[in-house]
Amino acid sequence: MTGTLEDREAIRDVIAAYAHAIDRRRWQMMERLFHSDAVFKFGVIEGDWRGFVDQARGVIDPCLATQHQLGQVIFGFDGPDICHTETYMTAMHTIPPGYPLAEVFPDKGVIYSAVVAGRYVDRFEKRSGLNGPEWRIAQRTGLYDWREFRVVEGVDLSDTPEGAAGYHDERDPSTPVVARWLG
Repeated sequence: MTGTLEDREAIRDVIAAYAHAIDRRRWQMMERLFHSDAVFKFGVIEGDWRGFVDQARGVIDPCLATQHQLGQVIFGFDGPDICHTETYMTAMHTIPPGYPLAEVFPDKGVIYSAVVAGRYVDRFEKRSGLNGPEWRIAQRTGLYDWREFRVVEGVDLSDTPEGAAGYHDERDPSTPVVARWLG
């Protein structure tokens, strides 16, 4: 079964909202992206989705900035209510001196850029929700394909004028765009 265009777009919306939630630190969005019994594994982060959020905050919040770029998505529908996907991603992280989790990103004593390329392999399920059936992640496995660390100038945006860089709170201009996900 190939799934409808509406199903594919609903799944893409969840995948994109996940990247936004991570990058803008809008952790409260996660409950709208994962089913309550969902499980997650990516590197050192593993467990149910609530535990994932706590662990992900430990990895992401100390970063000065992050940006997740999403690539192609392959869909494998298994009936009308289950879809397996593979989504390519590249994630950029600005790592400060003193970064606390050496098992994720080493502390190099300077600001540097950590680039991770990989894939999200997901099992989506369409289940009943408050507004009818909805697609959410039931299982996510993150895979690394490669990563690199670069010490580069200007990566921390310290010389960027006020308002020219993104924020990790409601001052970010994207806030009205994600109002639906924020509830």
